[in-house]
Order: sequence, then structure tokens, then C-alpha cells
Amino acid sequence: MITGPGLLFVVSGPSGAGKDTLVDALRERSPRLHYSVSATTRDPRAGEREGEHYFFLTREDFERRRNAGGFLEWREYNGNLYGTPRDYVIGTLHQGYDLIMKPEVNGALAVKAAFADAVLIFLVPDRLSHLRDRLLARRTETNEEIARRLEIAHEEMKFIPNFDYLVINEQGQSEQAVRDLQAILQAERFRIHRYSDPWLKNVELT
Repeated sequence: MITGPGLLFVVSGPSGAGKDTLVDALRERSPRLHYSVSATTRDPRAGEREGEHYFFLTREDFERRRNAGGFLEWREYNGNLYGTPRDYVIGTLHQGYDLIMKPEVNGALAVKAAFADAVLIFLVPDRLSHLRDRLLARRTETNEEIARRLEIAHEEMKFIPNFDYLVINEQGQSEQAVRDLQAILQAERFRIHRYSDPWLKNVELT
């Protein structure tokens, strides 16, 4: 049995690739997998709870923590600050739980730079046209905004070689994509360097 700190999994990819749906399904099947809670300076929305959906901070507190190196990655979006708290990630992993997060691509690379053991997974649709269809189905953005997201997606694809795994979310085959994510989690858990030396020596003697 493998003991010790949990593993950090980072699922990223273009907007509309299906990260939310797949990660939610994966978490339902993986009881030892926790979700990484981000910090933000925006106000809580109806139904959002502190420490479950976000850590809600004042801008002053966020900037103080950022300047002290308290975030693995951070960004500003629509006038608000968002970041991944370093102490929450480290604390959860040291409790033995695996942790998963789904930042945008630049955020994923920033996490890897700050935490070398992070496992990066790039999620893509099988066709770019399907990505456009999914964005249209949301009915939350204008055609111009969708076109911009597709341009960003093209740029993000260039960073695939910087990731550890590639998962293709085929249209109508999300179940297979979830199984692929499960396989990655299991494979990483069984890598030799995850085992302690005393455990390996015990195996050698049996």
C-alpha cells in the first residue's frame, strides 16, 4: 500500500473542452480525490460557501499573500484576482489526499513551475468544430467572444508538449474520457518513485 503525500493533478485545455463535466464525474468515482479551492477577491454569489467554492479575500489580503509567495499561480480577470493558495494545496497533499484543479493553460504551466511534482493533463475535443458547438450551446457569449475563445484555443494547443498527458474528449464519448482520466490517476499512483524505500525493500525480501 502506498503511503505518504497525495498527488496533484492539473487538468487544463481550451474553454469548452469539457473540463468541468469530466472533473466532476471523476471526483464522484474517486473518494480520495479532493478539488483545489481557489481564492478570489470577488464577492460571493448566491449559494457559494467559504472554503468550499472559494476562499473569499479582500484585495489587500490577496495582494499581501501574493507578494509573500502564497499562491502557486494567480491571475486577474474582469477586475478580480484569482489564485491557487499554496498552503491549502500543500496541506491537503500532506494529509494523503490527491488534489485536482482545472486552471487555464498559462495557470497550469505556472503551477508546474512552482510545484514540479504536479501532473499536467491537457484536455481537447476530437474536433475544433465540436469546441465551437459546445461554446455556442452555453448561450452565454456573443459570436465575437466565441471567435476570440477559438483563437485562444489555437494558441493554447501549442503548449501541449509541455504537458504530461493528453486526453481527447470525443463528442458523445465523455464516459471514455472519464475512464482515461481514471487510468492516469491510477498509473501515477503506481509509479515506482511513489513508494518509500522501506516498502520496496520489504517487497524484495518477500
